[in-house]
Amino acid sequence: MARFVDRVKIHVKAGDGGHGCVSFRREKYVPRGGPDGGDGGDGGDVILVADPQLHTLYDFYHQVHFRAENGRPGMGKKMKGRDGEDLVLRVPVGTVVRDAETGEILGDLVEPGQRLVVARGGRGGRGNARFATPTNQAPRYAEPGRPGEERWLILELKLIADVGLVGLPNAGKSTLLSRISAARPKIADYPFTTLQPNLGVVSLSDERSFVVADLPGLIEGAHKGVGLGLEFLRHVERTRALCQVIDATSEDPLRDFEVVEKEMALYHPELPRKPRAIALNKIDLLADRTVLDPVRRALEEKGYPVHLISAATGEGVRDLLETLWRLIIRGKEDE
Repeated sequence: MARFVDRVKIHVKAGDGGHGCVSFRREKYVPRGGPDGGDGGDGGDVILVADPQLHTLYDFYHQVHFRAENGRPGMGKKMKGRDGEDLVLRVPVGTVVRDAETGEILGDLVEPGQRLVVARGGRGGRGNARFATPTNQAPRYAEPGRPGEERWLILELKLIADVGLVGLPNAGKSTLLSRISAARPKIADYPFTTLQPNLGVVSLSDERSFVVADLPGLIEGAHKGVGLGLEFLRHVERTRALCQVIDATSEDPLRDFEVVEKEMALYHPELPRKPRAIALNKIDLLADRTVLDPVRRALEEKGYPVHLISAATGEGVRDLLETLWRLIIRGKEDE
């Protein structure tokens, strides 16, 4: 399995244009033939294409420099040089492309097959046949080819999912994903088991299915890059709805809620405003579930639907999924 890489820096160089040709017609019975130098070929472009079969930027992890083909020089008999071939680089759907020096967003590849030219090839130079005039019938100069564009790029992958599972480490997000989909993320009883996002498809019926992303857990300071924060927050931006998973056996579930709420708001003010459901998980480990009544009331007063679930046994999960489906529909309407 390819390593998950969601941010890389690469250098791209488009092809240079071919030089124009200086040539004169030379035939047996034409001693003073006119200029017949052809134009140089255009350099190839560097193009990024969104490929739905890719899910990581790993291909760019070891190779950093990419260059398109140069145009060929012009030739005699007004023959144009061959254009350089474009260099097509395939990236995952959801890749944001930035200029590394200015930070400008050059494109956001969110549709399969979407193309973005990130470096344009240089134009081929004109041959001397182009410069012939009534007063200068034998020009002895031609244009050089133009250099192709080059730049450093930042490629940043933001997963496209309908629902993002958010919560502190070890809240049970991976267990929930494995319960509701065919995805099999790594599961263990220690923080940061999830070191990379995992995607799963949830099927409620033939007509109702959605994609869920299990994302690395948050801790305080995540918006500054503490823990796995930035890796997590980058991917939650695109989701239509959130499912915040809280460990019901925690000493203070409400504080756990506030930590995640605060970190999302500090990273991007719009994140906490996404449609969200709360899942109080691990209720199978509680001898007395009434201890959750004040927690549930406090969260519902904030306007969130709250579900008591056990990802391990499946209790309460179906009702949670129905709520998430309604939130997705709401999220689509808000777009």
